Order: sequence, then C-alpha cells, then structure tokens
Amino acid sequence: MANDRPLKIAIVAGEESGDLLGADLVQALKRATGREVKLVGIGGRHLQALGLTPLFEGSEIALMGFSAVLRDLPRLMRRIGQTADAVAGEKPDCLITIDSPDFSLRVARKVRAADPTIPIVHYVCPSVWAWRPGRAVAMRPYVDHILCILPFEAKELARLGGPPGTYVGHRLTHDPGVLAAARAQGLPRDLSGDRVKTLLVLPGSRGGEVRRLAGPFGKTISILRARGHRLRVLLPTVPHVADLVRAAVASWDEKPEIILDSERKWQAFGKADAALIASGTVSLELALSGVPMISCYRLDPVMRLAQRLITVWSAALPNLIVDQPVVTEHYNEYVRPAYLARQLEALFSDTAYRAWQKDGFAEVSRRMATARPSGDIAADVVLNHIK
Repeated sequence: MANDRPLKIAIVAGEESGDLLGADLVQALKRATGREVKLVGIGGRHLQALGLTPLFEGSEIALMGFSAVLRDLPRLMRRIGQTADAVAGEKPDCLITIDSPDFSLRVARKVRAADPTIPIVHYVCPSVWAWRPGRAVAMRPYVDHILCILPFEAKELARLGGPPGTYVGHRLTHDPGVLAAARAQGLPRDLSGDRVKTLLVLPGSRGGEVRRLAGPFGKTISILRARGHRLRVLLPTVPHVADLVRAAVASWDEKPEIILDSERKWQAFGKADAALIASGTVSLELALSGVPMISCYRLDPVMRLAQRLITVWSAALPNLIVDQPVVTEHYNEYVRPAYLARQLEALFSDTAYRAWQKDGFAEVSRRMATARPSGDIAADVVLNHIK
C-alpha cells in the first residue's frame, strides 16, 4: 500500500448496531495506519460523522427478514444493484459488509463478480450455526474473512466449510452499563426468604413477543405473590413497544415499574435478584451482568412451521458460549406459569441452582474476554487483506 494516499474503504451498514461497529473499526484503521480513511457506501450517523456520505439511508436495509424481503423485493433488488455498482466503481481497498446479511451479502456477491480484486470482509457472523448451515459454504466464494462477535463462531465456520473467521470480541463485554451492573451484582446480597425480591421482567422488543408472553408472565407473578413473595417488578423496554407493554400489564396483579431510560435499565440489572425474559440478546446482557434468569419464547404459527430448519441445541447465547445448559429455557406450550414461579423461587434464594447459573455466567465472561479492543483486532484482519 502506498502511504501517501488515504485508505478507501467501502462499507455497508444498515442497523444502528452495525453503524457503531463500523465506526469503531474505521477509527481503529486510522490509528493502526496513521492515514486518512475515505468512506463510501451506506451507514448511519456514526459513520457519517467520520465522513461517509451514504448512497441512501441505512434504515432502508435495517429491517431485513423473510416477510420484509418478500414485501419489498423489487426495491431491495434495485438497492442491492445500486450499492454493488457504486462500490465496484470506486475500486476500494476493501469492502466491509456489516450484519444485515439478506442485503449486505447479496451486495458482496455482486461486487466479487464485478471486480474479484476487491477484498471483502463481513462483520458479524450470520447464524449458520443455528439454522441453514449451507449458507456457510455458500459465502466462501465471495467473502474472504468473517469478523465474529461470539467466541464459538470461528470454529463453527471451519466445521461447516465457510470462510475463515476471527473472534474479535463483543461490544457488551466493554459496555459501561454492563460493567456497572456486574459490579453491583458482585456485592454481598441478602438472600433471606422474607425480604422483598426484585424481579426483572423482559417480555421482548417486538410486538408479537410481548403479546405472546405478557399473559403467562403476569400469571407467574400472581403465583409468586400467592405463594407469599413480596415483589418489586422492574420492566425495562424500548420506546416502540412501550404503549403495547403498558396495555399488556394493565391487568397484572403486581404492576411493574416500566423503564425506558438506558441508565436506569442497567441500574435495574444491578439490583435484580432474578429475571424472567423473552429469549434473545438480552440473555447475554444479563449473563455478563451476573443476573440469574429463566428464558421463554412462544413462536408464531409461521415460525413453528420453520422450526425444523433450526439445528442448534439451544437458543440461549450463554448456553452456546459455555456449551452447557446454564440458562433454563421454556418454549411454546412449556411456558407454564406455575413451573416458572417455582424456578424463580429457586433463583431468589441461596440455592445450588442459583450458584450454577452464576458460575456459568462467570465462564461466559471469561470466554468472551479479549486482550485488545474489538476494533483493533478487526482492523488487523482488514489490513491483512489489503494489498
């Protein structure tokens, strides 16, 4: 590489989380090379602050998924072609696609066909370890390397015949809110039977999740009260489902404190004795914070039909990371309030069950730790692919 010109990096990031990862990586590239980085492609406010003028708003590709792809297929195909043509025309030193695989990997395939000399690195491994494993080997002709955010993914890519992968770390391991919650959880805690228990309830960030789980979660709380427990129920949620959550909990015997503020959410994590959650990334947030939990999910009818495509043994990320059933999971007809209430009782007290989870969460943190910041590790991989 000639050191008298800027690095030209093409980037495709739709989600806010991908935009943050991309900005962190670009700043690491600047530090590693001491050179200006010129950006082309798609990204949000964080990448735009670093000089990117996006081809179009990243929000157009943020809501990917089977139904969304079918509904907007003609427009999305035009955007994929437009993005690939623009990237190939710029002849960047590297193309970095970030998450949103339904869009970004289609762009990568078209760019590789148009100009095979452009290195392509994809950030955030698609969940080939969970379903449709054939996607791994299908990526190999047009993705040179995958930056993984879960420690088992590089090994899974190799097992499935996919592109080489490198574990670069996960943003949650350095998140100030997670670290503060973990410190609070690490303090001595009163686990006596007659005290007020603080229960976190997280029924999901999508409307369907909230509608399917609010009922059984409310019944679980009623059973705990009937069994003599005094509760403080905290319910962190996100603005786009806040009204739905308020309506869904209006009939609960124990009204939760609904939390929308991010700082208060992490404070709640630090105070919680246990959590009742909808399966998702929040399980990793709670594990790294040290909060014992029970994970639940009720699939909609369409997803029930697609269950046969799922190949992974657990949907809880902490379980997959330590390769043991640390978090108990309940699905569909097994989301039974009477059972959930008794499991929460065991997590409220100084039991072997609680200790098993806490020890498992410490192992999650150990396995996810990296010696260097994620952006720096990712930047090394990208620079190794730039000629």
